[in-house]
Amino acid sequence: MSTVIQVSNLSKQYRLGQVGTGSLSHDINRLWHRAWGKEDPYLKIGEENNRETKGNSDYVWALKDINFDIEQGDRVGIIGRNGAGKSTLLKILSRTTSPTSGSVKIKGKVASLLEVGTGFHPDLSGRDNVFLNGAILGMSRKDIKSRFDEIVDFAGVERYIDTPVKRYSSGMYVRLAFAVAAYLESDILIVDEVLAVGDHEFQKRCLGKLSDVSNKEGRTVIFVSHNMDAVLRLCSHAIILNNGKINGYSNTNNIIDTYLKSDFGTTSLRRWTDDSAPGNQVVRLKEVVVHDEDYNRNETFNITKRVGITMTYEVLQEDVIFTHGINLYNSQGLNILNSHDIVSELRKFPRKKGVYSSTSWIPGNFLAEGTVVVGVAIFNHKPFHIHFHELDAVAFNVVDSFAGDAARGDYVEGFPGIVRPILNWETEKSN
Repeated sequence: MSTVIQVSNLSKQYRLGQVGTGSLSHDINRLWHRAWGKEDPYLKIGEENNRETKGNSDYVWALKDINFDIEQGDRVGIIGRNGAGKSTLLKILSRTTSPTSGSVKIKGKVASLLEVGTGFHPDLSGRDNVFLNGAILGMSRKDIKSRFDEIVDFAGVERYIDTPVKRYSSGMYVRLAFAVAAYLESDILIVDEVLAVGDHEFQKRCLGKLSDVSNKEGRTVIFVSHNMDAVLRLCSHAIILNNGKINGYSNTNNIIDTYLKSDFGTTSLRRWTDDSAPGNQVVRLKEVVVHDEDYNRNETFNITKRVGITMTYEVLQEDVIFTHGINLYNSQGLNILNSHDIVSELRKFPRKKGVYSSTSWIPGNFLAEGTVVVGVAIFNHKPFHIHFHELDAVAFNVVDSFAGDAARGDYVEGFPGIVRPILNWETEKSN
């Protein structure tokens, strides 16, 4: 097999609070140095992109000195916490943004699906967008027509194919965009976490199609996801990104095992056993686990079932009063909810030294489908002081079995929203 993607010393720098590279003087300075073959002065400054620290510089490295090769037909998963640099890397590989330094050599045509609506003109119909995207890939109208029926059938949008795509739901948008990327003539297919917008059944179909285009057609697939099960099932190799740097590139089993056991991985269970545990001289976090109603650890939950999140911590200093909190985020980093413990009795009283556990319950028929990332914290309200706040502590998946007992009922199309409760409805006949 031949190498189709070669990434060498790739780095991407951003200036916080600015559009582009910064002020006009910064841009002129950079251009002058490049024109005269001198080193860019701003390449020597900046910090790694760690969202959990404020930092001392306006410059951050979203990616820093990335090196890897991908062979034809490989299926490569890219995993890492939010802010690790995954989306920046995909944008560079898709040529929608350029690196600050280093090089990317790509052999073949690239089709990418990075976010809802990418590559579509909102005022054109679904049909016109299919032909537009094919033309961009250099395909003839005859070749596009030969694949058109398969695209429409896979996307399930035949009724709306002549409707402007700006009127599509997010689910319809994603289905058509994925079908276009998968069925049209490209050598490399790049897919971000955008598939989480679709329903569970569609996600399974997408994974099957991605496997087919690699195994049967010899195309290269690059796939980003927080869903470790999906990465494990689809990808032959995987890359871990952490704060803009590669922390591992090997076969998928080894990489996921390393990731989930590391201090920057997310899974349904995390444990800390030494002084690196989140916390201070008052309290330290020991464990966070996601479980069902019987306290059995789980990573996947039916949308109708309760989900328990238990944090175990050790109180190291007597007579301190504090409370607990959790944050939930979806796979796109949107904050679903924050919850502070205002009901448990122990939160009112000074604690004795020892190990404690606190469990919060998320009701069934509340969260939408997809991956949920959990952050946990212990803090004081008055005065406000955080003892620890561990972002991306654990994660779990919510799925809909399409049994008709969830909020979607018998509806099978895309169902947007970050929560999905069953609301009380009352219907009566008017006189």
